Amino acid sequence: MTEIRGTTILLTGATGGIGQAIARTLAARGGRLILTGRRTDVLEPLAREIGGRALAADLADRAAPERLVAEAGDVDILVANAALPASGTLDDYTLEQVDRALDVNLRAPIALAKLLSEPMAARGRGHLVFISSLSGKSAQPGGSLYSATKFGLRGFALGLREDLRDRGVGVSTVFPGFIRDAGMFADAGVELPKGVGTRTPDDVAAGVQRAIEQNRAEVDVAPLSLRLGAIASGVAPQLSADVSRRLGNARVTQGLAAGQRHKR
Repeated sequence: MTEIRGTTILLTGATGGIGQAIARTLAARGGRLILTGRRTDVLEPLAREIGGRALAADLADRAAPERLVAEAGDVDILVANAALPASGTLDDYTLEQVDRALDVNLRAPIALAKLLSEPMAARGRGHLVFISSLSGKSAQPGGSLYSATKFGLRGFALGLREDLRDRGVGVSTVFPGFIRDAGMFADAGVELPKGVGTRTPDDVAAGVQRAIEQNRAEVDVAPLSLRLGAIASGVAPQLSADVSRRLGNARVTQGLAAGQRHKR
């Protein structure tokens, strides 16, 4: 278990609404935040607000993780939150866009974990948190690329957790469902089917806090119905896909792809 107070925390994807909520929550728990993202106009005011540091970085650049770790110095906790939407069918992507999604969503978190976990293990303390998605447990139409990155992140984190279990380093994955007010889903402006619930950026931040302080392997941030759906998808993927089609989930994913295309 990790005490947040007094730790140095590297948070990627800090410019989005979910990243900002995570930053404020962890700062309120006494963490010293190093905030990263592409938009310095958002990073720097947030850093001033919470008494943190701002380091601009584009994780689509394969050299960025090493530069970021070198500039950050000693880090006690990593929260890998940065991600691209990657919604839409594969034939709607260029290979360059595929590479960009893979680099930001999967390679960069793995690279940062590689670079940071070694000194953490040498010190005998630390924590790595990966922000995945329920799409990392349950695949939907129009989300093959996104799910590939998020399923991959889940498998990586579970394996790494076992590798680091006896070395004082915790590893957690947080799985948000549909998040209102900020984030990819909110930005796309898609209307959900009746009865499908949402959560808030502050709920995600609370999930991150819980993951760190309790050393939880996985934390879902979604209503019970969506969590149960993700479980069912893991047990009976074909049946789950049939039910998903009948519920009209393809319309939601098509809307997400349209609303997020400009972010590829």
